[in-house]
Amino acid sequence: MTVEPEECAVYAGRARRGKADWLTGAGITAVLGVYYRPEGLAGEPEAVEFVLADGQSVLLTCASDRTLRVTPGAWPRLPDWCLPASRWQHAPPVQLPPVPYGGAWTVVGTREVRNADGEVLQAVIRCQEGDFVVVSGDTLAISFTPALPPNAP
Repeated sequence: MTVEPEECAVYAGRARRGKADWLTGAGITAVLGVYYRPEGLAGEPEAVEFVLADGQSVLLTCASDRTLRVTPGAWPRLPDWCLPASRWQHAPPVQLPPVPYGGAWTVVGTREVRNADGEVLQAVIRCQEGDFVVVSGDTLAISFTPALPPNAP
């Protein structure tokens, strides 16, 4: 799978062209926060990078207008805006589960919540095992909601 900038970039004031399900079928091998090291890992990450099984990555960041920007990542490098690089690090957010047996979460679909101007405020990456939810605002927040068992009411 090739993640092209025009497929997944969301810039303030302009909605991303294409469908919201551009990750469907991808395997996610890691979900990493991008943290400003002097602040430690206690708070929310400045960005979240989804590392894909094919070696590419997708970076979700909060724009200054509280919208969500979705761009190709640079894994294993830090994003270009992490200056000086020695003060930044990738680390798994503590509230997320470990990678499932088999080594990857399989994406079955995505959904975006947009504002009245069509800008992305929230991205939901649906996997067989559950949903990753990334929300923009004053800071970026990520959570994981496990899928219900098939026989659950």
